[in-house]
This record gives sequence, structure tokens and C-alpha cells, in this order.
Amino acid sequence: MKSLSLAGVGLLLSTLGAAAWEPTKSVEIIVPFGPGGASDQMARTMQAIIQKYNLSKQPFIVVNKPAATGGEAMIDMKKSRGDAHKLLTTSSTIYMTPLATGIPVTWHDMTPVGMVAQDEFLVWVNKDAPYKTLKDISEAAKAAKPPLKIGGGGSKREDELVTFGMWKELGAPVSYIPYKSGGEASTQLAGNHIAAETNNPSEDVANWRAGMTRPLCVLSEKRISYTEKVTADLAWSDVPTCKEQGLSFTYNMLRGLFMPGDVSKDQQAYFVDLLKKVVATPEWKEYLQRNALLPDVRTGKEYVDFLTADENKHKALMGEAGFLAKK
Repeated sequence: MKSLSLAGVGLLLSTLGAAAWEPTKSVEIIVPFGPGGASDQMARTMQAIIQKYNLSKQPFIVVNKPAATGGEAMIDMKKSRGDAHKLLTTSSTIYMTPLATGIPVTWHDMTPVGMVAQDEFLVWVNKDAPYKTLKDISEAAKAAKPPLKIGGGGSKREDELVTFGMWKELGAPVSYIPYKSGGEASTQLAGNHIAAETNNPSEDVANWRAGMTRPLCVLSEKRISYTEKVTADLAWSDVPTCKEQGLSFTYNMLRGLFMPGDVSKDQQAYFVDLLKKVVATPEWKEYLQRNALLPDVRTGKEYVDFLTADENKHKALMGEAGFLAKK
């Protein structure tokens, strides 16, 4: 009986060992935008953490596929069904690009891994602008002829959607100017070529720190939590919410990961576990603070529930804005 018991234990251990999966070749972290942007920074931060802490026996390689506003990357993921050696970093474009273009792929064709954060959006103005509050710029916009120019990164993307939702509620017509990136929008604002812009903290912090732009308010339910000074006298936590200034419209942007469809549960579990190890490191916490990101880790059903609700929110708002692709 004893030998049988030991044999049984040995069989169980060998079975458990065989069930555990890990990559057998290099893993691609696909970024649906160009080098240097916020999504690219997130991917390269993860890559560096995985390498530093030896979290994988195989290397992780960042691959940028920016064509078609992320559409190229999404189609690549759909074609890679069953390939567990690919990850996609994503933002709200995971819903917006298919809804706006009609490309035959959605996040439902992929395997959710997890959400790692939410990106804040702020309303920014030039340092010399006369606007001190959202009410100030709203009143100026109502009186402006021609309409005030409001900049943002891209067309029919988050910035334009935020601009639509915000100014619809404020009841003022504005002219949206799409730029190639949030960085370019910030540069145009610093040069006083536009009246305002919507942007993530990471895209505008350099110009704010340099005294060229300044935030009016943050489009979130709560203030940004980081209290370390960005300028000589102000921290992110000092910036009021737009809600505090009377606006009910809010917006935060997803930062998450997906795998291709048709991967196994063990393969999905490997990357969920890896994600949890990455976000527990001090380097990840430093990255969140540096970019003023809202920490928000969700996996499993909690992540899927968020994706479902967020997609519905985007579809409704895009429908109002006229951004949906015609069928």
C-alpha cells in the first residue's frame, strides 16, 4: 500500500508539472501605436520589469504596429488564433477602431488577460490663457466667432470623443483639430495655436513642468491621487475635477492586455500570473506615478465585465457623435 501511495503521489506531481505552461519561444508584446507613445511606454516598462526580475525564461520583444489606428495590430491578433506567444497592449481603441471603421475584429475575438490601469484625461490651456476655470472657457466658446479651436490626438479617437461629450454638455460649438499625437497637440497648445486640448498626463506633463501649459481640470470622478509636486507649487492632486467645476461628463481610458483567441486556460493563466507579478514591483508603481495613471488591476470576470460596460458606453457616445461606421 505504501509503495502504491508513493507511486500515486509521484504520478500526481508529474501530472501537475505537465499541466503548467510557460512560453517556449520569445513573446511579442504588440503595441497598436508608434514608438514613444503612452502604449509603447507601458509595453517597454513591462518588458524591462520581466527582464530585470527574470520572470520569464524567454525574452519579451516589443513590436509596434501603428497602421489603421490600431486596426493592423487587431487583425494580426485575430489571424494568430491559438498562438500563446503574443500579447496586445490596448487602450479604448480596442472598441473605438472597430466601431469607427467596421473592421471585422473586436475584443471578443481575443482572450482577455487583464487590466493594469486607467489613464486620466485633463483639459489643458496655454499658460497665458485668460481661462481659470471650465466656466471661463465655456463662456468664451459660446461667444467666439469663429469657434474656438480645441486640439487632440487623432480623429474619431478618445480625444475627439472626449471633446464631443464635454462640449455637448457645455452647450458651446467648438472646432476640433486632430493632430498625429497627443504630444503634437500639446506642442500646438504651448505655441498658442489652439485654445485648449484634451490630453493624458504623460503627453502634457513636460510642457506643464516647463510653464508652457496648465491643466484646468481632470475628467475623472475623483482627483488624481499623486501628491508629489510637478511644478514649483502644484501637484496632480491639486488639479480639481471638472465635476467640481459643474461638468457631469467623465472619461477614463482603459490600459489592458489581450492574447489571441483559442489559447488554453493554462496559457491564459500564465500571463495573468505574470501580469500580477509585474504590477507588484516598485518599478511599476514608479511608472504609474510618473504618468499619473490610476492603478486598477482587474482579471477574469471582473475584467470582462469592465470591458462589456466600457464598450457599451463608447458605442452609445460614438453613436451620438456620428462616429460609427455605416453598415
